[in-house]
Amino acid sequence: MKIESLETFRQRVGDRPRVLVKITTDSGVSGWSEVYNHGPDLAYLPLLDHLFDQIKGMDPLRPTAVNQFLHQSARFPQGALGTAAIAAIDHALWDIAGKALGVPVYQLLGGAVRDRVRVYAGLYNAPDVAELRDRTADLHERFGFTAFKLSPYRRNLHNTRYGLVVRELGDYFGDVRQHHPEEWEFAFDAHACLWEPHQAVELGAALAPNQPLFLEEPIRPEYIPAWGRIRSDLRVPLATGESLYTTQEFLALLTAGGADIVQPDICVVGGMTQMVKIAAIAEAHYVPVSPHNPMGPLATAANVHFAAATTNFGILEYGTGYQVDDISWCPDPYLPVDGHLELRPDRPGWGIEIDEDALVADDWVSWNRRVPVRPDGATAWM
Repeated sequence: MKIESLETFRQRVGDRPRVLVKITTDSGVSGWSEVYNHGPDLAYLPLLDHLFDQIKGMDPLRPTAVNQFLHQSARFPQGALGTAAIAAIDHALWDIAGKALGVPVYQLLGGAVRDRVRVYAGLYNAPDVAELRDRTADLHERFGFTAFKLSPYRRNLHNTRYGLVVRELGDYFGDVRQHHPEEWEFAFDAHACLWEPHQAVELGAALAPNQPLFLEEPIRPEYIPAWGRIRSDLRVPLATGESLYTTQEFLALLTAGGADIVQPDICVVGGMTQMVKIAAIAEAHYVPVSPHNPMGPLATAANVHFAAATTNFGILEYGTGYQVDDISWCPDPYLPVDGHLELRPDRPGWGIEIDEDALVADDWVSWNRRVPVRPDGATAWM
């Protein structure tokens, strides 16, 4: 069996653009993946064509060898776009391997260590508690969610006194706890909007009395020693990793004692092949892996198989936008039942189907990151 062709499809998931990838072998077996939405998404099409030219004719049942080759094919580190493109190829090949051998991908990773995968709902904002209660109640009733992730910011972070941001967060989280079942869990994603480590510590202090599931990515990822300092001063679990994309970066973070939970994105770090390595590094540091996953059904499928076979898996992020949107090209996504995603042992590969007829139409949507502006005209992180 040989890799014969690579096709890309311009689609969307909710309000975000998404490039889908299909790799087909000379025996007619196809594998699917989606590419991470970094922002300059149209750059992926020529990049994927370039990478495919290097691997055409290779054995698709050797995804680890292909992954290693693609990393070695560049003189310098591939960067975020490069590893995301490699991840898309990697995932399509794992899907092919599972289908060709007639088994789910998690069987190729050593078999399942759990029967189902717990998920939390990413809500991505901090609505008033009454509105939040309606949303969480609906998600609990429909899908069984008992864990949720919110923004810690109740006002514009960049044009107000920071002490007010912190005080309002403490009051807000206390109100959230008061109006929800006490066994439900809430995490907070600071979205790397902060730049000063002490501000991260203050956020954690505001959350600590009500025991959050974790505080996610309060500062920029680049300066690893700052993460060790923050974690030593925090009294809540510190989670990060979505902005890191190599095994070496995760090793540096964990060596510095910079995280209680790591959150690599399987579509960013180079795919399943690299994700397994990151999980092993984290396990050696007694750190669970709770993958970043605001993506669509193909990314979620890859994460399900990773989580099924990973002993130090914690909980999986599950974006709540696309299961209510009409994604016609994936008629059977993994949907939560009782707050978990069930494994599909009778389905090979990722265990989901792609309707190619629905991909005939280009369903692309333009998206650009909005950079905040401070009152003095300087730009800020978002």
